[in-house]
Amino acid sequence: MEANTELGEFLRSRRALLDPVELGVASYGRRRVPGLRREELAQLAGVSATYYTRLEQGSGSGASDGVLDALARALRLSDDERSHLHRIARPARERGTQESVAPLGRATAQVVASVHEVPVLALDRRNDVLAWNPLAHALLAGHLPYAAPDRPTSRPNTTRMLFLDAHTRELHEDWGSETLRAVAALRIVAGNHPGDPHLGSLVGELSMASERFAELWATHAVASCTEGAKRYRHPTVGLLELDFSVTTVADGTDHRLMILTARPGTPSEHALVLLARGLGER
Repeated sequence: MEANTELGEFLRSRRALLDPVELGVASYGRRRVPGLRREELAQLAGVSATYYTRLEQGSGSGASDGVLDALARALRLSDDERSHLHRIARPARERGTQESVAPLGRATAQVVASVHEVPVLALDRRNDVLAWNPLAHALLAGHLPYAAPDRPTSRPNTTRMLFLDAHTRELHEDWGSETLRAVAALRIVAGNHPGDPHLGSLVGELSMASERFAELWATHAVASCTEGAKRYRHPTVGLLELDFSVTTVADGTDHRLMILTARPGTPSEHALVLLARGLGER
């Protein structure tokens, strides 16, 4: 993924979402494509149309922070989108890349193993599962071997499972919304690590195997995914509405811990208790 190519595609995708009428841009002639014209966006951002066109075509030199901020304002970018714009505008040789992913740290593994009351799993930046506790396994992937994360070459990947695994698709009550969130979050990771060949391979695989993924990836939507709610339709305990929180491990590995919790006194809390009780009866 060339940084400047990514930059051009992102700018075009955001420009196409803008409404000329809402922005008060006078329209001359029939618009053949949605959104603003390049010249109109350049004027709003206070840059020359020629320079902006070079950026979209991937042939412009690295833009300054001031220019990027002006483009972000003109494009009405969110905070996540603004940060993404700054990242992908920097050539990979300037930002640096780290293609390998470190093994799970002992302390992180101990945290996962020590939690029994709620589902918790450790993920790398590509969403490969590095470890999960028994409750997370029972909730998310009871159809897979518990030891599956221990095999580096064939670990479960939560994004791949979401799009290609029938059990996982049925498990997510709001599968459509979940796919939107997953792809937008993966975009941010791709912008941070354009030189990661395994991440590129995952994107290529999913683009070929899932029409839904390809469609969403082409939108260039970006959004962080650190907290929120998920709805699961579990085959054993039924519907669970769980809050999730994702925390980056402070050891420089890009590993993350995802913790899923039910609100006290809800049917979902009772369902988690039943699921945990089933583990003890095995």
